[in-house]
Amino acid sequence: MSRIARVSTPVEGATQPTVCVPVIFDAGEAFIAETVPKTLAGHTLPRSFSKAWCAQQGLREEPGSATVLRSFAGLNVALITVGSTLNDLDHYRLAGAAAVRCAGDGNVAFFLPTDGLDVPGEVTQALVEGALLASYNYKNQSADALFFVVPLGSPLPTVETHNEVSDGVQRGSIVADGVNWAKHLINSPAASMPPRELAKEALDRLDSDTFVDVEAWNESRIKEERLGGLLGVGQGSAQPTRLVYATYDPKPGADLPHIALVGKGVTFDSGGLSLKPGEAMMKMKTDMTGAAIVLAALSIASRLALDVRVTAIAPMTENLPGEKAIKPGDVLTIRNGMTIEVLNTDAEGRLILADGLSLAVDANPDAIVDVATLTGAQGVALGDEIGALFASTDELANYFAAASAESGEPMWRMPLFASYEAHIESDVADMKNIGKPGKAGAISAALLLQRFTDGRPWVHLDIAGPGRSEGAHGYVSKGATAFGARTIVAFLAAVAADAQS
Repeated sequence: MSRIARVSTPVEGATQPTVCVPVIFDAGEAFIAETVPKTLAGHTLPRSFSKAWCAQQGLREEPGSATVLRSFAGLNVALITVGSTLNDLDHYRLAGAAAVRCAGDGNVAFFLPTDGLDVPGEVTQALVEGALLASYNYKNQSADALFFVVPLGSPLPTVETHNEVSDGVQRGSIVADGVNWAKHLINSPAASMPPRELAKEALDRLDSDTFVDVEAWNESRIKEERLGGLLGVGQGSAQPTRLVYATYDPKPGADLPHIALVGKGVTFDSGGLSLKPGEAMMKMKTDMTGAAIVLAALSIASRLALDVRVTAIAPMTENLPGEKAIKPGDVLTIRNGMTIEVLNTDAEGRLILADGLSLAVDANPDAIVDVATLTGAQGVALGDEIGALFASTDELANYFAAASAESGEPMWRMPLFASYEAHIESDVADMKNIGKPGKAGAISAALLLQRFTDGRPWVHLDIAGPGRSEGAHGYVSKGATAFGARTIVAFLAAVAADAQS
């Protein structure tokens, strides 16, 4: 199922099947804000709960922990922990996720005390993001339940605070909708989401976004653009390659910052002739995660009306071992004229990203960001909850560190260690597509990609681990996570804000 979020009143909120109240922990005890009604849904709520009572009910200090006070009348009150502070955004995402879990398939109202909130709008946005992201269900995308946010104040929220909450609900809904759209594309079976269909889905969504122009390039156009890496990877598949090229320009002619986004769109990755083991192939419908993320990020930027120019480039192909598939030892020529010796056809993502990055350079952006489920080495180094961040400048690294913290998507900066350039030296081409076996695989892949950025400020996000989840936890749903999309949107928003200051 899915949900729609909107602002509500205490009277309407109190009639919903599940009413949620945040609690703050201090020294093991839980506390409810004074602005929360003392009687809700037939329950009389004390202002505090002892350590023993919390332990008995299973209400813990961890954000998102919850206990439900049930009623024979069918109206329930859920107490949900937001930690020991009122102003941690990710705690509210976890609280929003807990609220919809407590509600099941029914409507739910979250009573939000605004006194003490430094940024009510940002808190509300995080709360709604958590609720709607956790509500995602691939099998049922109908919006058949509501998530009400009820702002509270002493005695009422100010008009300014109420407006901030309303804006936060709108922003959270836009962000979650875009991320859930990306998750749906990624979770779709490869047979129903080949390159042509993925490109069509992108056109259908982006055509309706304001100030967005979007094109889907067919194989003839791709050949004209000299995208040798993309064409080479796609040779082994009967499905034709595609490339989606989208731009968002809210103020044509204005001097806005310009960011190019490039995403890997391998709709199924068998490994090509360097065939993957069967078990490793089971998740490879999700190898187009990067493409879905950059297209979703551009769409979200448009719907949030961010004052920043965005170019999104998504090369799309299958990597299969057909009779025309590239062979180990073949050499491909990328758009910018550089050549890559393909020694492992399962290291194909960097080949299509090289073309995408070359196109990005031609768009003359201020910075380039690429994102991909690129290397198994990333997961070995950082596991399945932390993304690998490579940045060519400290300024960009700092931007992404702040955006990562704001979005709740943890990332760790990895080194672009120049000495490892030797790992990708080739005897027959400008470079080879793999480094030393078992050594610094994520770094050597990043160093290869950097060669196609023309020295421009650049960030590479390798999300092979956190791009997929084996099970639901917090506001992360099982399967595709679209990890990195919200961080990129936060980065774009920060760039836009700084340009206006």
